[in-house]
Amino acid sequence: MTSLRVIAAILAVFFGTATALAQGGDPKLQSPSAAKKPEDAKDKGKAVRKRDAAQKQPAEAAEKKPDDAKPKVARNKGKPKPEAAAKVEPANKKSKSADTKSANKKSADDKSANSSVSTASPEVKAALREAYAAIAPTERAAIQSDLIWTGDYNGLIDGQFSERLVDAVMAYQKRQKAKPTGVLSAPERTVLSAAIRPKRDEVGWQVVDDPVIGARVGLPGKLATQSKPGASGTRWSSEQSQLQIETFRIDTGASLDAVFEQQKKLPRRRITYNVLRSDYFVVSGMQGLKKMYVRAFAKDGEVRGVTILYDQAMEGTMDPIVVAMSSAFVPFAGYAAASAGNSSESVPRRKVEYGTGVVVSPSGHIVTAQPMVDGCQVIAIPRHGHAERLAEDKDSGLALLRVHGAQGLTPIQLQDGARDGNAATLVGIADPQAQAGGDAVTTAPTRLSGDALDIAPAAGFSGAAALDGQGRFLGIAMQRASIVAGVAGASSATLVPIARIRALLDANYVPPAAGRTGLDGAKAATVRVICVRK
Repeated sequence: MTSLRVIAAILAVFFGTATALAQGGDPKLQSPSAAKKPEDAKDKGKAVRKRDAAQKQPAEAAEKKPDDAKPKVARNKGKPKPEAAAKVEPANKKSKSADTKSANKKSADDKSANSSVSTASPEVKAALREAYAAIAPTERAAIQSDLIWTGDYNGLIDGQFSERLVDAVMAYQKRQKAKPTGVLSAPERTVLSAAIRPKRDEVGWQVVDDPVIGARVGLPGKLATQSKPGASGTRWSSEQSQLQIETFRIDTGASLDAVFEQQKKLPRRRITYNVLRSDYFVVSGMQGLKKMYVRAFAKDGEVRGVTILYDQAMEGTMDPIVVAMSSAFVPFAGYAAASAGNSSESVPRRKVEYGTGVVVSPSGHIVTAQPMVDGCQVIAIPRHGHAERLAEDKDSGLALLRVHGAQGLTPIQLQDGARDGNAATLVGIADPQAQAGGDAVTTAPTRLSGDALDIAPAAGFSGAAALDGQGRFLGIAMQRASIVAGVAGASSATLVPIARIRALLDANYVPPAAGRTGLDGAKAATVRVICVRK
């Protein structure tokens, strides 16, 4: 038994050694399990080297920044796929389209900013014509005059409807950041009048009659303080003759074009602008060291004109005044009336016109402005009925109406008294277009120069009561269709005083009423007058 165990041990040793030698291992050091350790260590060493290399590579890449590393990232991130490019293209087109639309809108806005009524539709022009037909010729002339002082209008002050006038109104409205309608609203008209008044007052603007040649002349009275006879007219000048204004008349039968040529060739004149029309001419430039401006008109073989000379140092002050003087010059007594006649043709009077009347008796007698009710087929007083036209005084510009059987009419008191200063207040009812169809009694400030109103009444105020600073009744505001044109800065409306009203009432046997006084009394006595023409 023992021997068998010894033999088995010997065989085990023998076969174990043979196996180890076949595997190339050292029988003294290796066991079947240990034989794998060298291989694992080797593999582990390779893994460690790979790990170290991997850890080291980012640092080296960061230092060296290989060219083929970064572009790959850039190409992958920056270069769009075909599908993405297809999506981007419409976006670019949309952006371009938006830019085009924006450019087109800007172009349209620019065009609108420079638009003129000449490009308006026939419907718009017809509406503008109708709107201006509601404005008395004197008021249209006053608007032209005022816009000259703002620098928006340059043309004759003739009270006529024209595209030039509408464009000037639109230009003024745009500068005021208002909607450019081409027609001034009542508040805009008040603002305009108030804006130009200081400019006129600064130079002492006035319109005077020249009895020597029979013309009307606009003058800066504070600058041209001296007056004396001229060669064929009247000469006004400053004390040192820096400013010289002289009227002239040529009644020798000379033609307008002959006088035009003669004026251009006078000694020391250098002409920079000249224009000849059928009935007037303008020549301007230099005469010696002074700026020179000449305007003249012809009628019935006679030429009447005005020459203005002023130092170049005064051009900042005088240039705009010269425009006003040129427009204010009325050479012939009938010239303004002719212009008014032309105005009536170009802007016919409205078939329905609105004005104001003042109740002067509890029996229904009403005084209003005669031009407002001229040519009326029907005259109506809202809420009181039809009004009969009893009498007219065209010299004073008054008309006497009566509403028979009227109830609740409150007359104003015709009191006499000294006028308190030049400030005045008009009490009237503005045209429905000026108050969104309403008929409210409102007030408007004005100033008096004698019996002239510096600020013409708004549409609908013809026939309005005028009160002084103490609220005393002074008379009524009246506009004549013949008082227009060419009186830039002068009154385009007048005050018909109480004395003339009393005379009209006395002539028609209407006793003066013991009516109400003050502003409240004037408002209570104010009624709307509607004229309906054929």
